[in-house]
Amino acid sequence: HCCRITAQPSGGKIITTQRSITLDAVLVQSAHSFRRIRFRMLLSSSIVNRTTMMISRPLMCRKSHFSPMVMQVVNSCQFSTTGGTKTPATTSNGADLSLKESFSRSFSEQAHRRDTVFEEVVSAGTAARNGVPTPPLHQQYNEGQWTLDGGTSTFQDMTDKVPSTTATADYHLYSSETPRTSLLMELTDRVGILHEVLRYFWKYDVNVCRIESRPVSVGTPTGQRKVFDFFVDMEGSPSDENVSRLLADLRPMTDRLLVLDEKQVHWFPRHISELDLIANRTLDAGVDLIADDHPGFQDAVYRKRRAYLTETALNHQWNKPIPRIDYTPDEISVWGAVWDRMEDLWEKYACKEYLLALSLMKQHCGYQRDNIPQQEDISQFLFRRTGFKMRPVAGLLSSRDFLNGLAFRVFFSTQYIRHSSRPLYTPEPDICHELLGHAPMLADRSFADFSQEIGLASLGASDDDIDRLAHCYWHSVEFGLCKEYDSSGTPKHKAYGAGLLSSFGELEYACGPHSDEQEKQGEGEDDPKQSPPETKPWDPDLASRQAFPITTYQPVYFLAESLDDAKQRMRLFCEALPRPFFALHNAQTDSVHIDRPVVRTKGVPDNA
Repeated sequence: HCCRITAQPSGGKIITTQRSITLDAVLVQSAHSFRRIRFRMLLSSSIVNRTTMMISRPLMCRKSHFSPMVMQVVNSCQFSTTGGTKTPATTSNGADLSLKESFSRSFSEQAHRRDTVFEEVVSAGTAARNGVPTPPLHQQYNEGQWTLDGGTSTFQDMTDKVPSTTATADYHLYSSETPRTSLLMELTDRVGILHEVLRYFWKYDVNVCRIESRPVSVGTPTGQRKVFDFFVDMEGSPSDENVSRLLADLRPMTDRLLVLDEKQVHWFPRHISELDLIANRTLDAGVDLIADDHPGFQDAVYRKRRAYLTETALNHQWNKPIPRIDYTPDEISVWGAVWDRMEDLWEKYACKEYLLALSLMKQHCGYQRDNIPQQEDISQFLFRRTGFKMRPVAGLLSSRDFLNGLAFRVFFSTQYIRHSSRPLYTPEPDICHELLGHAPMLADRSFADFSQEIGLASLGASDDDIDRLAHCYWHSVEFGLCKEYDSSGTPKHKAYGAGLLSSFGELEYACGPHSDEQEKQGEGEDDPKQSPPETKPWDPDLASRQAFPITTYQPVYFLAESLDDAKQRMRLFCEALPRPFFALHNAQTDSVHIDRPVVRTKGVPDNA
């Protein structure tokens, strides 16, 4: 009995010239155990239909049915709700579901076939719930309440251990202009129901592009009824004859059948390559940021240097290495001045995640006072740590474009540096702010996930919601505080926001001791004094409505219990937004999958 299934496009090193699809299923084996299988297949006509029918149909889940189609087993894990066995599980009729053994055998027998190219990367494990009454399996899965090898774990933990692969450049897989229709089917849970439904897709030759199940509970006069919602993307439009006949046959078989209409939304990138379309939409055309009140406005040499760095950023493409910049002695001197002023303050006021990352980046990225590290080295380091990448940009982007990049775990970063006449002041984000403030924090998994949550929520969002997300970003990623406890158990305020970690005056102002009035130490401020700031518990809903100044210290800072706490609260806030669709980032293909058809009509880039 298949209690959960997801299929979506994938990519990888195993077959780089072929399109493939990843199928993820949870198969019930008994009342107290089930097996999760995840494997990759060549994408061909009706491959999802055929494979899903095999999994969902009783007595069909055998190795002989899968082996001609599978190109890679990604994961196979056995789970038990009563404890501890690691023996291969079998179905009620004795069909062995030990994929590690059966797929290995089938590969050796059929290696000559193109569609059985296989590389064994199977990992097996067991999970148990220790003495806890067992709820229905789909509820246990949905809640993720499991223990793994004696410790708490979730399905996401298991997924994180699956070997990753390099994305292919086959963008046509997710940018196809083929008409698509999205359905929502509600089915009462029973053995074989999914197979009965899917055979009609096969009958009318309608290709399923994506299928995902979600367990729901429906109240009835006699109690709760087990129901699954199936979200299905398929090729074709409701006006097509075969699709129309399919829908007519599906309606009497389902408890509910909805055709999800296309929704018009703001343009957003669907693949990392489309960041090229927005990376050059700077608000002030890069070099034009140098206004008459800028310290470098009268410096012809500085303006020429900025023009060169702007051109370098404008010419960058998503799949090319970041160009290396030969920084001048004057620029390195400015970097060193900022480093010297910040180094002691980091030790006092930076969060522990920042300090750990900075120490690693000194070893691996060339972080030191007399050397400006290269963005390419930092990008490679971050990608190994958290999957984030750096991308050069000529200047400030709109909030929408900048946040859209975060959805792909891409951080847009400037490459220019402030003017040497005032090394401790800048009217704009520069490389000191980006590399000393933002980059180390992106090496922390919780912070990286937190940043991507904001990015995914920004895709296709309304202007009002973009404004709310930008406020959350400002009060967290730029100026966020978190709690840490000293040896005596006393809570201390530590900075994780880049605006604080790259500003000596505001870092001490936000985290240091305060009297009734604190003298400000920053440069470029009109008012030499400012009252101590107000600190509020991190609440994304409140932060999304909290106004903020740009040219002065913040009057209000938001304090999180921890980075993980900040991430969880941000995730709940994003889920509560009236989003036009649910977006999921596929790290293997660097693409975004959404759960309904949309038309990107508003704010389309000029070069799209």
